[in-house]
Amino acid sequence: MIETVENADVQQVSSENALVIAVSHSAVFGAEGEVQEAGVAFPLVQAIQRVNERLLQLDSSGSESLQFEVVLICTNGAQRDQVQTRTRDHGLQIHRFSFSGEDDFIDSLLKNRVHLFLTTDSNAASQAANKGVFSALLDPLSACGPSEQLRVMFCGDAMLDPSSEVKTGSHQASQVFWSHLGKIRQKFGAVDSPLSLVLLSSQRDINSCCRALQSLRTLGVNVDEAYCLGGSPRKPMMSLLRPHFLLGAPEE
Repeated sequence: MIETVENADVQQVSSENALVIAVSHSAVFGAEGEVQEAGVAFPLVQAIQRVNERLLQLDSSGSESLQFEVVLICTNGAQRDQVQTRTRDHGLQIHRFSFSGEDDFIDSLLKNRVHLFLTTDSNAASQAANKGVFSALLDPLSACGPSEQLRVMFCGDAMLDPSSEVKTGSHQASQVFWSHLGKIRQKFGAVDSPLSLVLLSSQRDINSCCRALQSLRTLGVNVDEAYCLGGSPRKPMMSLLRPHFLLGAPEE
């Protein structure tokens, strides 16, 4: 059984133009039973809030519909009251809560028309991707991301590797997300943007990085920074740049 509940404490976003991001409960608040309150996705949700706040500031009417919409995915219905209370206590702007069982959380993602699913569970990410839901796996580095700016990194290597689509969701779903993300980035100037887009390529051939840049530009995505590592490992650079999540990254 799937139950979706709107958060009455948060102003809802027009679903037609919203970029819907679903985040697993354990990614936001940590695994069940852990003492730690904040999970790796906690600063990510806060950073998304900053972007939405700035978008509304740009629109004098306060009705900007091109925003992020956050859906919290919880597979333990018994935690319903606890989840909502913790969200309220931490001031997180979760727009919807979706409660389902372990076996039908994919239907929950589809029902909520999710554009991107973020989780710390590699099995859940793979299941969602196999059903055409664009997904990304969060790692401990995600918890190091700043809460005042949303930092999204694109893996140029995976973008040019057709086989990676099996791991990251359907090609069409990923392009829809990237295009929508590019539109949101265009709302802000080059300086003091609450949203930063970065391209990272590990390929030795610099032309590969150029092709990845061109692929993004055809979708209306202009990155703030691009790094071509020339065959060097990407993790040291990721530790320095501190992205909240990496899109289109093959498993290492």
